Amino acid sequence: MAERPIDGWVLYDQDCGFCEAWVRYWAPTLRRVGLDVAPLQAPWVAERLGLPYAELVHDVRLLYTDGRHVAGGDVYRHALRRIWWAYPLYLLSVIPGLRQAWDWAYRMFRDNRHRVSATCGLPAPGESARAEG
Repeated sequence: MAERPIDGWVLYDQDCGFCEAWVRYWAPTLRRVGLDVAPLQAPWVAERLGLPYAELVHDVRLLYTDGRHVAGGDVYRHALRRIWWAYPLYLLSVIPGLRQAWDWAYRMFRDNRHRVSATCGLPAPGESARAEG
């Protein structure tokens, strides 16, 4: 299957070990459906979104090339909708009741992602180099 032209970027927290691992795993699939990946901490991202740093890195974001962007659980919905085999998950994520549960689960994970990284032994990128230096 040929890759679609890039029409957006999934923006992730590069200081989160889980997020970094997630992106490495899913980046090829996302690229095939027209979504590239980039860290929220990239200077061009802050320029394009114009958000304060603390707000910028609070949620995963999807920035389209036309300037539109979504955050949080909606990023997953937008991505799942593009991936043919994940489309049934997208449909579940928009059903009233399940949508709220989806968003709640995302917020719980978001607020605890650094704990998940530590529990899973996924240090933030560069952390081992800082500890050794």
